[in-house]
Amino acid sequence: MTASTLGTFASGGPYGSLQKYLTARYADSVVLTFAQIEDLLGFALPDSARVEAAWWNAAHSGETPSAQWQSWTLAKRMATPNLRAETVLFERMPQARNPQ
Repeated sequence: MTASTLGTFASGGPYGSLQKYLTARYADSVVLTFAQIEDLLGFALPDSARVEAAWWNAAHSGETPSAQWQSWTLAKRMATPNLRAETVLFERMPQARNPQ
């Protein structure tokens, strides 16, 4: 996905509050429970988010990226779910880390 394609995504969208939260975090790694994510969003995650790791992945080439994927990508994060623990690790993308 190109920067121009991401730029067309409105940060407001259904996952905009998650994007804003992740953008405002200074830490390179943020772990949120599914319940915490739902509290931020104001609605329940879909069942597929709880049972399919693919829900948290980027779209395949030629597919339109999901709104949820765009939200953490715009926050310069990668999502790694732990479905069993019902948590998600949002790590800052390597190129977005602040040099020390």
